[in-house]
Amino acid sequence: MFTPNMKQKSLSELLQNVETYLAQSELSGEPAQLYAPIIYSMEEGGKRLRPMLTLLACGIFADEVEAAMPCAAAVEFFHNFTLLHDDIMDNAPIRRGKPSVFRKWNQNIAILSGDAMIVYAYRLLEKAPKQLLPQIFEVFNATAMQVFEGQQYDMDFEGRSDVSIEEYIRMIDLKTAVLLSGSARIGAIVGGASAEDLEHITRFADELGLAFQLQDDLLDSYGTEAQLGKAIGGDILEGKKTFLMITALNRLHDEERCELQSLHSNEALLAEQKIARARELFDKADVRTQTEERIKLHFDRALSALDALSVPVERTAQMREFAQSLVGRKK
Repeated sequence: MFTPNMKQKSLSELLQNVETYLAQSELSGEPAQLYAPIIYSMEEGGKRLRPMLTLLACGIFADEVEAAMPCAAAVEFFHNFTLLHDDIMDNAPIRRGKPSVFRKWNQNIAILSGDAMIVYAYRLLEKAPKQLLPQIFEVFNATAMQVFEGQQYDMDFEGRSDVSIEEYIRMIDLKTAVLLSGSARIGAIVGGASAEDLEHITRFADELGLAFQLQDDLLDSYGTEAQLGKAIGGDILEGKKTFLMITALNRLHDEERCELQSLHSNEALLAEQKIARARELFDKADVRTQTEERIKLHFDRALSALDALSVPVERTAQMREFAQSLVGRKK
């Protein structure tokens, strides 16, 4: 029988605990060129979504979440490993308002430091309760492989002009959402969730991850650099097949569709002009409204999964608050 968790820390306290643990967990040593990029990439500035989900999911089912802290740190190290490599593949110069690791150092150093981070993630996982390690490693390994599959699909889509909405949603599910759902599932395992509740919390975080990524897509075209943490319009300039781009291509007439498809490679236009023109075409196709409606769909599905948990509603209140802050929704 679950009871309300009276020892529950606030979201800000949990986040501070995550930051403290990560600071204590940072790799250091020689050669400095291997470890300095790791420290640089793990410095405060990220949202810490994945470790927060791990701890919050654990806290739904257990009064103490400290046993889940090594797992929370592990998923954050893994996430940052993927960012180091993603920035190279995307040729992204900015990450969290700072030069990306490969721009500050070089590509080879970024690759090697990223590799070291995933090894350290496994070291952290080994600190989890021993009897749970087989379950935790199974989830972590499956999650990691799905993230890699999603990244490959993302790269494959760059050379295609016929990517469907369904294919895109599947890609971001693999590339982004499964790491959120894997993080929450690991936390729930440490918290002692039942098999049925594990499925509900996994579905919750997966749908939340889809809503989050779609909002990220939206911010890339309509947000600010401060909101996004990197330069605005990157997806447009790279010709990425995002939800916005695919929706616009499906709704525009032939001439405008061709223009939008080739906009990123139009050497006659400056980057700012390409972004501005893409926004004009997005507006004409009512892409912003379409994206916001899809975000709401996945967010509502996430809350339905949270409501299905076999715990008093009070124990999910903090997770609900976190989810609402993540996608900027108030109800």
